[in-house]
Amino acid sequence: MTFRAVNVLRGVDVIASEDTRRTGRMLKHFAISTPQISHHEHNRQGSVSEIVNMAKAGRSVAIVSDAGTPAISDPGTEVVRACLR
Repeated sequence: MTFRAVNVLRGVDVIASEDTRRTGRMLKHFAISTPQISHHEHNRQGSVSEIVNMAKAGRSVAIVSDAGTPAISDPGTEVVRACLR
C-alpha cells in the first residue's frame, strides 16, 4: 500500500469497506484507527444513501473494495452514480 493511501485512510472521517474483516486487518497493520462502515453488494441499498448523506453533510468517506476495478466493477459504482445525481 502506498504512503498516500495510508494518509488518505487516516485522514477521512469514515471508511466504507466491502469486507470490514479484511479491511480491518489491513488498517490494524498500518495503525489506522478510522472507523469503518460496511458497504457491499448485499447491503448497498442502505449503505449508498448513508454514504451520500455523509458526503452531503461534509464528512469525508473512503471506499475500500476487495477486488475488481474500484468504483467501476464493485459496490463503489453505486456510490459514484448516486453522488453524480
